[in-house]
Amino acid sequence: MTSTLAGLFDFVVFFVIATALVALYLGLYTLATMHNEFALIRQNVISAATALGFSLVGFALPLASAIVHAQSILDLLVWGLVALAVQIVVYWLVRLLMPNLSQRIAAGEMAASLFLGAASLSAGIINAASMTF
Repeated sequence: MTSTLAGLFDFVVFFVIATALVALYLGLYTLATMHNEFALIRQNVISAATALGFSLVGFALPLASAIVHAQSILDLLVWGLVALAVQIVVYWLVRLLMPNLSQRIAAGEMAASLFLGAASLSAGIINAASMTF
């Protein structure tokens, strides 16, 4: 029984830190964007939910990789923050390509939402694969 529970403490610590990083990500990402994702989602704007959902997965993938590779809590925190920064940079890069991105998402345009979501997910996959520390 003790061998079964040996990793439980580490699991709880890493899970709590990862959950806090997800909350931080959602808070900072939604502040960085030019539209209010949660208000739009409450209004049933599917494009906002799609873009935010894909960006969240794009963040969660490298966060999961950081958990797998982390040798310490500091590793997890540092690489979790790197993953967060990458997703915000991706949003701003997509905004350079589509300056009216936020207005299009707020208007319910799925093409803009899916492009942002695909860019976020792609960056997350590459970010996760690059975490070889």
